[in-house]
Amino acid sequence: MKSTPPPSPAMDGAAQDGAGEHAGILAQIRAARPAYVRGDRRVADAVLADPEAVIHLTVSDLAEEAGTAASTVVRFCQRLGLRGFHALKLAIARELGGGNALIESRVEAGDRPIDVLGKIITSDAEALRDIGSTIDAEQLDTAVDALHRAERILLVGVGTSAPLAQDFAYRLLTIGLHADAPADAHVQHVAARLLGPSDACLAVSHTGSTRETVSAMEAAHGVRAATIALTSFARSPLTSVADTVLVAGSRETSFRIEAMTSRIAHLSLLDALFVSLVLRRPAAASAASEVTGGVLAEHRF
Repeated sequence: MKSTPPPSPAMDGAAQDGAGEHAGILAQIRAARPAYVRGDRRVADAVLADPEAVIHLTVSDLAEEAGTAASTVVRFCQRLGLRGFHALKLAIARELGGGNALIESRVEAGDRPIDVLGKIITSDAEALRDIGSTIDAEQLDTAVDALHRAERILLVGVGTSAPLAQDFAYRLLTIGLHADAPADAHVQHVAARLLGPSDACLAVSHTGSTRETVSAMEAAHGVRAATIALTSFARSPLTSVADTVLVAGSRETSFRIEAMTSRIAHLSLLDALFVSLVLRRPAAASAASEVTGGVLAEHRF
């Protein structure tokens, strides 16, 4: 088990994860700023300049704004006693939004469940409409071409992205494509390393900053497999190692943990990829779908 680096003298007194709930993470950063080394000071200045904006950034975005490396941002967070950048965003969100930080911003305390439903539907519809402005048509064409040509397709994703990857792999199987989505992150990494130039790897990650997903993508890239990233942010560790980047959505309407809006956007894009592949191989897809239908019929009463 990895140990968290101890706080530096400049940050003594910082609490562990969730420190923002007690002393206030922004106050800690502000108080310790004079003693920071140059790299940490740049990160601190970027955070303090617009903490609300930081909630919606990737680690690469903040690093660029601070004029430093992503690794410097991560170490800055760890010296605060946090596990990483995501924990910093959570702490800031709690501090700025109080108890409602993880609630949809348009929802009010007195809303009835039916009101909440209506507002969430509106939010999701907006996220779907936004896909048109974030997807690059050429990148989408390239992704479909790569999946169509691939002898094997590996889908990777962890956490709430894992079900999306597994569902897409199953749907690809039903049209005769050789696709797999291992549930275990270590197996994903091994499977990625065993790919070849004639294969493809598609990674699903909302933030594009999940260590396990990036490691699998790096492995696939290293063996010259076609690499495709489906994410919500154009700049992230994942997109830096992907040949093709599909950005479905951007910042969440509010900072809910793994908000459903991003998953709905990603599902819609995966559906578009699926239908496009069916159109590329109608005869093979029809034959495989017929076999699939026959098998499924055996499991129904």
